[in-house]
Amino acid sequence: MFLTAALLFTPAIARADPCEGRLPSRPGDTFSGVVRYIGDGDSLCVGPSADPATWIEVRLSDFDAPELHSPTGREDRDRLSNLVRGRVLSCAAVRGRTGRVIVYDRVIASCRLNGRRVGDLLRAAGGQEGGH
Repeated sequence: MFLTAALLFTPAIARADPCEGRLPSRPGDTFSGVVRYIGDGDSLCVGPSADPATWIEVRLSDFDAPELHSPTGREDRDRLSNLVRGRVLSCAAVRGRTGRVIVYDRVIASCRLNGRRVGDLLRAAGGQEGGH
């Protein structure tokens, strides 16, 4: 019984995203790859191979999804996943609101799927912005 209680109240280990590729650091730097991982409703990783050391973590510049822990966070993540996971995106690094290209170990980028901006695809699929 003590063991069961101890397991229930032991903090869960937070899982970091698996994306370990080198981030583009200048506005206009372009990159592309298959969407390998979805972090939340506006974060994903693209990479040319199955090796996470090649995956670039992206914060979408044109869509600000609610946080994952918000009431719609998992639904927002699933929406992005359904639209782009396993598909090839073409991206370009851009400056964010702070003027930086890299924020929280992610590159801020404008990404397109078959020429269409991912943010536009999310809005067309019912995505509501509301993050920060």
